[in-house]
Amino acid sequence: MENAKETIDRIREAMGDRLVILGHHYQSDAVIAHTDIQGDSLELSRKIGDLKAEHIIFCGVFFMAESAAILGRPEQKIHIPDTGASCPMADMAEAGRVEETLNILQQSGRKIIPLTYVNSSAAVKGVVGRFDGSVCTSANARTMLAWALKQGDAVLFLPDQHLANNTANFLNIPENKRLLLPRDVIDGSPALSIDPAGAEGKRLIVWPGYCPIHEEFGADAIRALRERQPEAKVVVHPECSPEVVREADGDGSTTFLIKYVEEAPAGSAIYVGTEANLVNRLAARYAGVKTVRPLAVSLCEDMGKITEANLAALLRDIETAAPVTVADDVKTAARLALTRMLDVCA
Repeated sequence: MENAKETIDRIREAMGDRLVILGHHYQSDAVIAHTDIQGDSLELSRKIGDLKAEHIIFCGVFFMAESAAILGRPEQKIHIPDTGASCPMADMAEAGRVEETLNILQQSGRKIIPLTYVNSSAAVKGVVGRFDGSVCTSANARTMLAWALKQGDAVLFLPDQHLANNTANFLNIPENKRLLLPRDVIDGSPALSIDPAGAEGKRLIVWPGYCPIHEEFGADAIRALRERQPEAKVVVHPECSPEVVREADGDGSTTFLIKYVEEAPAGSAIYVGTEANLVNRLAARYAGVKTVRPLAVSLCEDMGKITEANLAALLRDIETAAPVTVADDVKTAARLALTRMLDVCA
């Protein structure tokens, strides 16, 4: 009986250019080995429109497959090996609460432009599209927040509070012009927790979500590292807290982190604050040339739900497997939000 790797290799060869497998950088080495294209959310989003394949498998979490389904052509079928591979941060913003929050904030007549991190559901992207907003990734958050600020009186940035505040710090938005919404917008009633008067005069209104993986990294750990190894460099993802970002030597998307390690001189010691699969892959790539280590070992359980075994199982049933779909009314508005981002960042 053939193993999972043999099954994947056999079916990929048989399907040829009818199949493309995309993989996010946080996937395991075993899965990444079978992907045709690897990248972060922005890189992979850009690829969808140019792909000719009938079947596109997204090895990542569910919101990424939804985004692919939104941007893909009608004849393309988008699949994910495990539909239960969710994103805790994305789950912190439910579309109904986002829409209710926007309606409350606009009661005074101010135009609030929503800007959602790509780590959000298709339904949330649909709300954002209908409210004249757009999407951002960690790679283009600065560009997109600057764009959004020009479109209305204030911006509602969701769902990641840390990416919001780190981006605001870079753009020099004063803290007294920002408002962090209460936790009740996530798991309670926005109507009972939001005071529209408190948002008056604010330029940036921040949803209180966060990434549990990047919450694992602390500023104290960086300070302790500096004492032990003062020559080491530290780079982190902007989903880390502003305190961590301030202590680091640089911050940016997964693509930024990869490039930073690539361009560091031989002999460097670099500690990377992001999901450990990517860091371990970089460590192996540059072994013997430079030292690459995780700032702390932090693994995304949902990314880990995509395995070589369930990729093989999907491929065995690919011709009859139900693709990821998005309702037409949601898809139209969400596509508008996504294409605004792609147009701004063209």
